Amino acid sequence: MPALTRVDQLLHEGLARPEDAPALDAVAEAFRIRISAEMRGAITSAADPIGLQFVPSDRELGERPEELHDPIGDRAHAPVPGLTHRYQDRVILHATQTCEVYCRFCFRRETVGATGTLPDEDLDAALAYIADTPQIWEVILTGGDPLVLSPRRLKAMLQRLAAIPHVGVVRFHTRVPVVAPEKITAALLEALQSDLSVFVVLHTNHVQELTPAARAALDRLNKAGIGLLSQSVLLRGINDSAEALADLFRALIRCKVKPYYLHHCDLARGTSHFRTTIAEGQALMAALRGKLSGICLPSYVLDIPGGFGKVPIGPGYLQAQENGLWQVTDPKGQTHLYQDPDR
Repeated sequence: MPALTRVDQLLHEGLARPEDAPALDAVAEAFRIRISAEMRGAITSAADPIGLQFVPSDRELGERPEELHDPIGDRAHAPVPGLTHRYQDRVILHATQTCEVYCRFCFRRETVGATGTLPDEDLDAALAYIADTPQIWEVILTGGDPLVLSPRRLKAMLQRLAAIPHVGVVRFHTRVPVVAPEKITAALLEALQSDLSVFVVLHTNHVQELTPAARAALDRLNKAGIGLLSQSVLLRGINDSAEALADLFRALIRCKVKPYYLHHCDLARGTSHFRTTIAEGQALMAALRGKLSGICLPSYVLDIPGGFGKVPIGPGYLQAQENGLWQVTDPKGQTHLYQDPDR
């Protein structure tokens, strides 16, 4: 398991002030700290868009009443250890609890890093549950970050999933191509080859994260025929402007990565300083609709607290009128009428 980043390292590297050390020690007691070498090299200061994501802050010690220990209901929907089954046709397989970086806004921040790889007996039970549940069509490997696992282990896991007739798609949710691009090796690319449809869903939040090494890693994945999607989190002070989001989404498309989800920030403990309002997020998406090609636009979604599922919360463009008439707002804010057929 990669070593955690210590507060004294942050002080030595100029990413924290000596007077903040006692508060940061308290943060480290509650939530793990790890910053990969690639992201250390990309940080210009603790207050830049990467530093704010990975360098701890004393603001994490503040907790609001609405914040939750399990914001999206992982544990409430766990039929066996290591598996979350919230939607009928797909499950989340928590292959590991380890990450190369620990995001300061993570909705699993209290559990990631607590243990390592899912024990073999729990993996066997999870795969048996998937095999015995024929409606499961898609398996999402997350954790933690599944691409911290060895190519040998990943290949074995994919082979076991491919042997289940009703499983058709496997997704890997990961930050590794950006935060540890050196791990996208020939051995890993070979391990991801499968008869299943395999997608890598990249978590990235700001164009500054897309270093030359990260872009090269994404190119290797593309050339290996791996489908690439992205998910981002809307974060106050990091990417909560139409310009920042447009730069990110355009850069991802240039890297042949389709923006898939923009998540509204979850109600994890100590993260209120990262959250925008939903209205602010909707206004940003409305601004992007008129600015960007549709291929650049992700779905803006909210994971309903408690594990009740993910719903799109983008701005509304339609308002129902009487007699099948609709008022439609265009990307410039002008309104038009549309008539449904008679039934």
